[in-house]
Amino acid sequence: MKLVVQVKLLPTPVQAAALEATLRACNEAASWVSSVAFEKDVKRNFALREHTYIQVKQQWGLGAQAAQHVIKKTCDAYTTLKANLKAGNLGKPWSKRYRRAAGKPVAFRPEGAQPYDDRMLSWQITERTVSLWTLPGRTKKVAFTASPEHLARLALYRKGESDLLFRDGMWFLNATCEIPEHPLKADVEEFLGIDLGIVNIATTSDGQIMAGRALNRGRERERTLRTKLQRKNTPSANRRLKKRRRKEARRATDINHKIAKHVVAEAERTGRGIALEDLTGIRERVRLRKPQRATHSSWSFAQLGAFIAYKARNAGVPVVHVDPAYTSRTCAECGHIDKANRVSQAWFACRNCGFVDHADRNGSRNIRARAEQLWRRGAQSTVPDPPPKPGRGTRRKPSTTTSGARCANPGLSVPGH
Repeated sequence: MKLVVQVKLLPTPVQAAALEATLRACNEAASWVSSVAFEKDVKRNFALREHTYIQVKQQWGLGAQAAQHVIKKTCDAYTTLKANLKAGNLGKPWSKRYRRAAGKPVAFRPEGAQPYDDRMLSWQITERTVSLWTLPGRTKKVAFTASPEHLARLALYRKGESDLLFRDGMWFLNATCEIPEHPLKADVEEFLGIDLGIVNIATTSDGQIMAGRALNRGRERERTLRTKLQRKNTPSANRRLKKRRRKEARRATDINHKIAKHVVAEAERTGRGIALEDLTGIRERVRLRKPQRATHSSWSFAQLGAFIAYKARNAGVPVVHVDPAYTSRTCAECGHIDKANRVSQAWFACRNCGFVDHADRNGSRNIRARAEQLWRRGAQSTVPDPPPKPGRGTRRKPSTTTSGARCANPGLSVPGH
């Protein structure tokens, strides 16, 4: 399993100047390579080298390895763009956003990340220094700091490329580590269901609610303050905006890591698997009124699911994703499906058997039941039909598919927590 360990560099002013000149030259060269790739419609690595390799080395003074990484970075950027366009992440083909992204070359920020391999970068972990190639020459003994856990991972598992990046006035190295995987537990019979929501970020089938109204109030304050500062648009307001940028994202990432740690630890302790909703494409499927859109889109549930998946994989805990359709309307006791069962945001009351429970806990129990059914059947999904409408004929036959759920434990490149 691949993880990314982030360490903070502590360069001297002379070293920092060399790093800055290197990043600017590499990204300027990458933007030029991108324009050539776009103009000639050549976006494969080896084919693009024939058109750009010599010019990159001569015009920007890059070494052989740096020039190759610049070209490869450009090709990877076009591969990512193509995947986003195909997945619809940039809108429909006729939309303005889609045409703007596809109609011009990919541009690189002057201080964008630059990959380094072992020929360009060497680690002295015991001394907490690195030696890396820069435009003026080899820069040695650049100090870095990291937690003891990250240092141990670097010493034991570091392998492959590292990325040099500059963010908010600070220098970082993201190092790739290949950590041995724990075998998945095949004898799991029960699952811990997790219901994800706006008011309560995560609710387990055991009834534990993690993060809720207090968190949402803080997020609302951040959005209100950001809106006021953007409207004011004075130099002091812009300075404050720059200082506070990504604060909400950092806080959300931290909370997602804490929730994921707790969920995985509880599942590992009790010998259970983890059941999650498959929320792929939820933003395209759900239509909301304008005041609800910011709240609905402001939390990264995909990030939370990914954190749970890779932490579970590291612990050997299986994760099953299930189709979330009608989990909030289905009674966890008798299975009756009715929109009226959801009497409020917080409470569920079954119209058939009278069962009453917290709505999110009831949903997480339904998710748990579907995951256990999938696990017994080898992860073959049963996508439920909608409940019959009044006055209609008989219900359709239940349909089955393998796309609604999956056993998923993808590796993830994130800072190790």
